[in-house]
Amino acid sequence: MGARVAPLGGPVVFRGPPAFERAPGTFRWPLAPPVAVTRRFEPPPDPYKAGHRGADLLGTPGTMVRSAGPGVVAFAGMVAGRPVVSVSHPGGLRTTYEPVDAVIPAGTVVSAGTPLGTLRAGHAGCPESACLHWGLRAGDVYLDPLTLLRRGQVRLLPW
Repeated sequence: MGARVAPLGGPVVFRGPPAFERAPGTFRWPLAPPVAVTRRFEPPPDPYKAGHRGADLLGTPGTMVRSAGPGVVAFAGMVAGRPVVSVSHPGGLRTTYEPVDAVIPAGTVVSAGTPLGTLRAGHAGCPESACLHWGLRAGDVYLDPLTLLRRGQVRLLPW
């Protein structure tokens, strides 16, 4: 089922995003390697509390951001004053990329590595001039996008 935020503030369970388990190796970094992670995924204790619902990747303004995997561009536009691109992937996964000035419209079919847009400067909390906030969801459940690359943190519940 994937990592899930427990409704009463319990621990996060990881069983892997469904599409990832069916197709390992399908996903790649959205920025050209080497990639530095400046802030990791920090799930909120419940869906309505603060947390960090993605991973921040160090970049430079104007850097090309690419689709992490195959899918369809679901959205390319502004959200709360920031440019965002999101891609729907097989298996019900959706990745998001911000702040990214889109070079591709919603509805476009993409593969891993397809250019989505350019990284904009000014992501809050970034230690340098630009960071890409890379998010992942399965339905309404936020997941660690680094699990797509087998680099996420795994925390299991005791049985």
